[in-house]
Amino acid sequence: MYKISFLRLTLIMATTMFCAHIKAQKVERIEPASWWVGFKHTTVQLLVYGENIASLKPSFSYPGLSLEKVIMVENPNYLFLDLKISKDAKPGKIEIAFMQGKKTRSTAIFELLEREDNSAAREGFNQSDAIYLIMPDRFANGNPDNDMIEGMLEAPDRAEPYGRHGGDLEGIKQNLDYISDMGFTSIWINPVLENDQPESSYHGYAITDFFNIDPRFGTNESYKELVDACRQRGIKVIMDMVFNHCGSMHWWMRDLPMADWINQYPEFTRSNYRLSTVSDPYSSKSDFDLTTRGWFDTSMPDLNLQNELMRNYMIQNSIWWIEYSGLQGIRMDTYPYPDKNAMAEWITRVKTEYPDFSIVGESWISQPSKLVYWQKDFPNKDGYNSQMRYLMDFPMAEALGRAFNEGEGWDSGLQRLYDILADDHLYRYPKHLVLFAENHDLGRMAHFYGGDINKMKMAIAFISTARGLPQWNYGSELLMEGDGGLSHGAIRQDFPGGWPGDQINAFKREGRTDAQNDLSDYLTKLLNYRKTSRVIHQGETLHFIPQNEVYVYFRYLEDKALMVMMNNNAEMDRAVNMSRFSEILDSYSAGTEVVSGRKYDLKNITVPAKSALIIELE
Repeated sequence: MYKISFLRLTLIMATTMFCAHIKAQKVERIEPASWWVGFKHTTVQLLVYGENIASLKPSFSYPGLSLEKVIMVENPNYLFLDLKISKDAKPGKIEIAFMQGKKTRSTAIFELLEREDNSAAREGFNQSDAIYLIMPDRFANGNPDNDMIEGMLEAPDRAEPYGRHGGDLEGIKQNLDYISDMGFTSIWINPVLENDQPESSYHGYAITDFFNIDPRFGTNESYKELVDACRQRGIKVIMDMVFNHCGSMHWWMRDLPMADWINQYPEFTRSNYRLSTVSDPYSSKSDFDLTTRGWFDTSMPDLNLQNELMRNYMIQNSIWWIEYSGLQGIRMDTYPYPDKNAMAEWITRVKTEYPDFSIVGESWISQPSKLVYWQKDFPNKDGYNSQMRYLMDFPMAEALGRAFNEGEGWDSGLQRLYDILADDHLYRYPKHLVLFAENHDLGRMAHFYGGDINKMKMAIAFISTARGLPQWNYGSELLMEGDGGLSHGAIRQDFPGGWPGDQINAFKREGRTDAQNDLSDYLTKLLNYRKTSRVIHQGETLHFIPQNEVYVYFRYLEDKALMVMMNNNAEMDRAVNMSRFSEILDSYSAGTEVVSGRKYDLKNITVPAKSALIIELE
C-alpha cells in the first residue's frame, strides 16, 4: 500500500475537477442555428449557451463569413456572437469551434441558407383579404398521436375548458378547403410555438421556445408545409407573435443571461394594463412603469426590449420565421406593452427586408383618439412613430357589440357605427384597420346578440363592406356561444367534427343545423363577393346620419359604387326616402342586392326589419 502525499492528493483532485469542468463545457444551444445570405442587414447575432462557455474563444473559417464581435454578459454561461455575412457568402454549414488555448473544447453547427426566389417581394395581407382566426388547439385534431408528448408538463384533457384538447396544425391543413370555400383569404393562427407550461398551455401565449413549434401542434417542418398548402389555395398565413413576455418555464428562466434580460421587481408585480399611460403627456413614471414593465400574468415574465441583446434576439426571431416558413403576415400580441421604440425598430427592420410584408398590432384601446397614437405617421406631439400601419379596430368592435342591441338614440344604436367612422379623420390609414366583432378574448357574437341570426348578419354585412378588412373568429358561423367575461375557456370551444369520434361534423353541410347553414351561407355569399369587389377594397366612404333607425353608407370609386342600408328595428320594415342620397345616386338608376340577387330601381326601397341590404349600383 502506497501513501499518497497531501500535495499529490490535492493535484489529483484539482485535475479531476478541471477535467470534469472541461467535459461540461458544451454548447447546449445556439440561436438562431441558421440564417440566410442576401439580407440587406448583413449582421446576424447568435446567442450561444453552455456551461461556462464564456471562458472559451469561438473560432471558424468560412469564405464570406467573419466574426465581427464577441459579447460577454454577466452570466458566463452565455456568449453573443456578431457574424458579418458578405454579399459573396455561399450557403453551407459552418462548424464553430470553442477553444481553450489551442484545444477545441466544444463545437456547434451554424448554417447559412439560400433565400427563396423573390422572398423579399412577398405580398402581405391587405384590404382585399378576409381573415379567419383559428385557435389551433380547439379547431381540429388531425394527428391524435401527438396529443401526449413524453416529458412535456401538461397532458391532454378535452373535458377541461382550460386544458389541452389536441387540435393541431394537421387539423388545420385537413380543413383548408372549408376555410377557402367560405371566402377567407387569410388565416390568423394563435401562437403555435412551444408552450411547455404545467397548465393552460393550450392558448400559446406563454412561449418557452421561440424557435420551435410545440410538438403537440406539430413540427417546424409541418408548419412550413401548412403555409405552403395555404399558398396553393390562395390563403395567406398570419403568424401570432409575442414580444412582450415569455412563459415562466422558458429555458432561459432557469439561468438568465443578465439581470435585466426581463423586467423584474422584488416581488411579483402585475401590469396595470393602462395603455393610456404610454401616450398620456401627464402620465406618472410609476404608472407608466407598471404598464410597460409589470408582468402580464404570473406565468408570463415581462421581456425587457430595452436590453439591446434581447431586442435583437426577438427581431431576428421574427425575421427567421418569415424567411423559414414563407409567412405573409404577423399579428403582434400586446403591441403597446413592450418598449415602444424597440417595437418601431422591429417593424423597420422587417420592412427593410420585406417592403410589402404586413403586420397588424393588437392595441386593445377603445377610443380612436388614443388608438391613433399607435398607427404609423400620426403626428404625435412626443415625436413617436410606431411604424405600424395596420391596427385592430377595437373601438369599432365595441360599437358592434352594442349597436344592434339598442334602439335609436343620440349616441346609441347605429349611431355608434356612424360615430366611430366619423373619427376616421384621426387616422392616416383608416383603410388599414381590421374590423371584427369578436376574437379569442371577447365573448362570442351569438352570446352578446342573444343568438339572433339577423343581428349577426348585420354585423357580417358591416365588417365585410366598411373600410378596412374583416376578421372572423372560427366557429362563429356555427352560432357558437360563450361569455368572454366569465371564461376564456367557454369562448374557445372545440369545432364540432374536428376530433375523431365527434358525433357531429360541422365541417360538412349535412352536419350543421338549418340555422347554422343559414348564417354560414350568408357569410360565404358575402365574402366570396367581396373577394373581387374593387370598390370595397379601394373605395372611399360616404355615409349619412342614421334616421328612423336606418343607416345608409356608400363605398365608391369613380366608376363604381356600393350602397349599404341597415334597418335596426326588430319588428318594422322601413321605407327609405331615397332623394336624401341624390348627391351620389344621381349617377345611377338601378342596383342589384349582392346576397339575394334582387333588382332595385333606387326610387323606392324598403329595408326589411333587422336586416341589411348591400346593393351594387348600376
